[in-house]
Amino acid sequence: MSYEETTMGNVRTYSVDGMTCEGCVRAVTNAIRKAGPDAFVQIDLPTGTVSVGGIDSDDTVRTAVEQAGFDFLGPVNPV
Repeated sequence: MSYEETTMGNVRTYSVDGMTCEGCVRAVTNAIRKAGPDAFVQIDLPTGTVSVGGIDSDDTVRTAVEQAGFDFLGPVNPV
C-alpha cells in the first residue's frame, strides 16, 4: 500500500486530454483542490493522467477537470 493510499484513502487515476504544460497542471490541480481542499493530486503530464485521493466521486473530479477547460476521459483501469 502506498503512502497516498494510507493517508488519503483510495487513490484513483483518470485520463485527461489537453494538458500540455505546467500551467495546465496547475489549472487542473487547483480545480480539483477547489472541489476537495484536502485532496491528494498528482499529475503525470507525459501520460495525461491525474491521480486523485480524498475525493470519492468520479463525477466531482470530472466536473473539476471540465471546469478547468480539459477533457475528462474517465478512470484508468488497473492492470
